[in-house]
Amino acid sequence: MVVPRRAQRRLVSLAALALVLALAAAAPVRAAPPPVLTEGEAVAALLDDPKVTDWLDRYAPSPSTDAEFEEGTQRWTVHVRLGPAGEVATGVVDDATGKVVEAWTGPQVAWKMARGGEGAFGGRVLTSMPVWLTLCAVFLVGLADLRRPLSLRNLDLIGLLSFTLSWWFFERGEVFRSVPLATASLAYLLGRMLWIGLRGRALPPTRPLLPLWLLAAVAVFLGGFRLGLDVAEPPPVIDVGYASVVGAHRILHGEAPYGHMPVRDTLRPCEPDAPSDARDRIQSNGRCESAVERGDTYGPATYLAYVPAVAALGWSGRWDRLPAARWTALGLDLLTLAGLVVVGLRHGGRRLAVLLGFGWVAFPFTTYLLLSAANDALVPALLVWGFAAASSPWGRGALGSLAGMAKFAPLVVAPLWLTYPATRLRDAWRFAAAFGLAALATLSILLLEPGLVDAARTFFDRTLGFQLGRHSPFSIWDWGQYHAAGIPDLRIGQRLLQGVVLGLALVVAVVPRRKGPLELAALTAAVLVALQLVLTHWFYLYLPWVLPFTLLALLLGRTDAPRA
Repeated sequence: MVVPRRAQRRLVSLAALALVLALAAAAPVRAAPPPVLTEGEAVAALLDDPKVTDWLDRYAPSPSTDAEFEEGTQRWTVHVRLGPAGEVATGVVDDATGKVVEAWTGPQVAWKMARGGEGAFGGRVLTSMPVWLTLCAVFLVGLADLRRPLSLRNLDLIGLLSFTLSWWFFERGEVFRSVPLATASLAYLLGRMLWIGLRGRALPPTRPLLPLWLLAAVAVFLGGFRLGLDVAEPPPVIDVGYASVVGAHRILHGEAPYGHMPVRDTLRPCEPDAPSDARDRIQSNGRCESAVERGDTYGPATYLAYVPAVAALGWSGRWDRLPAARWTALGLDLLTLAGLVVVGLRHGGRRLAVLLGFGWVAFPFTTYLLLSAANDALVPALLVWGFAAASSPWGRGALGSLAGMAKFAPLVVAPLWLTYPATRLRDAWRFAAAFGLAALATLSILLLEPGLVDAARTFFDRTLGFQLGRHSPFSIWDWGQYHAAGIPDLRIGQRLLQGVVLGLALVVAVVPRRKGPLELAALTAAVLVALQLVLTHWFYLYLPWVLPFTLLALLLGRTDAPRA
C-alpha cells in the first residue's frame, strides 16, 4: 500500500509534535531560587524607609509586622499594623537588592487612588504640567478682564483655577495637603456665589482681551483637542464609568442594578490558575465579569443614561476599553456644551454663548472629567438644560429631578428651583408634579425585581445607606480614622455643618423673594458647593457640576433678560 505524500508529511509533523511534547514533559522543572532576605530583613528594610518612619513616629505603641515572599516577582510584601488602627503601612521590598520599591502609609494603604501616579485619572497628556498649566492660562486669558487686573471677576476666575494646587498634591499622593487646599477653594467659591446671589448685583461687564471671533476659534480648537485626546489614546475608564456600564447591562437583561453587581469573593476565577485577588470571576449569571462590588451606589438615572450605548456597543463583561462608557461620557460633555450655548443665546446673545462654551472646554477639570469617562458628566448636562428651561416649571422640575436621581446630591437645589422666579401656587404644583413624575419614571426599574418592597429596601441600602455611612480620606471630615496619628477628628463639626447646608438650601429658596437668572445661577452654584464642602467623599470630578453656574454668575449681566 502506497501512502500519499501529503499523508506522509502529516504523519511526520504529528510525530515531531509528539516528540516535542514528550521532551517538554520530561524536562525538569526549574525551581524558583530561594529568597535572599529573611522575613525580618525585609521588614527592617521597610521600617527604615524615611516615609514609613515619619508616619510611624506619629504612633506611640510598637507595630506588629509580617511579610510574605512572592516567588514570581522575587519580592517581599510587608504589612505594618498597630492595634485598633489596623494596617498603617505597607510596602514592597526587592529581594535581590533589599531596596524598598513601594512604600504606602496612612490612607494610601487602603486607597490606591490616594497614592498618586502619573495619568491615573485623565491620562498622561492632560495631567502633564505643561499641558495642564497651558489650559489654565488659556482659560484665564480668555475670560479675564486684563484691562482691570484687580477686578473681583479676575479673582474669582483665579479661585476656580486654585483647585490646581490641590490637584497637584493629589497627583503626588499627598492627601493631607491636597484635601485642605481643596476645602479652602470651595469655601471661597461658596462665599462669592452667596454674595452675588443674595445681593442680586451683577459684576461690571467684562471686556475680554481677545475678540469674540478668536475666542470662538480657540473654543473650537480646544474642543477638537479634547476629542483627539479622548479618541486617539484614551486613559483607562475609572470605576464609576465601568459601574454605569454594568448597571445598564443589568437593566437590558431584566434586572435592576441594585444587588446585582459582579462580585469577587466566594466565586471561582475565570481562569483556573488565576491569582486569588483576580477581578475576573464567573458570576451567578454564568458570565465571566470583572468585579465592581459597590458599583450600584448611584441613582437610577445614571444607569438609564448608559442604556443606549450599551445596547448599541455591548459589553464584553471585562474591564476593558469600555467603548459604551467613553461614548456616553463624550455625548454628555457635548450635551452640556450645547446647553451652555443655548443658555448664553437666551440670556445674553452670541457674546455670552461664546464665553460660556469657551469656559467649559478651556477649564482643565472638564477635560479631566471627559477623559476619565466618569458618570459625573450627567449632573451638569441635566442641570444646565434645566436652567435653559427655567421659565417652565415642568421642564425645570423634570430635569432637576433627573439630576437628583443621577447622583442624589443635586436634590439640594430642588427648593431653590421650586420658588423660581417667585412663589406661585400654580407653578409650585406644576414643578412638584414634574419632579415627582420624573423620579417615579427612573425608579420604575425597581419593578424589574420580583418583590417591590425588597427591591426598594435593597435600593436604599446600596445607595443612600452606603453613602451615609461610608469612609473616605478625601475630605477633612473623615480623618478621625487617623486620630491616633495626631490627625483631628472633625466628624461632629461635619454633622453640624450638614444641618447648616440643609438650612441654607431652604433659606435661599425664599431669600431673595424674587429671583432672576443671575440669582438662580449664583445660588444654584452656592448650594452645590456648600453640599460638596460637607461631603465625606469629595473629588475633583465634582467641580464641573458647579462650573456652568459659576460662569453664569460671573458673566451674566443684570440687565440680561430671557429671550424667546
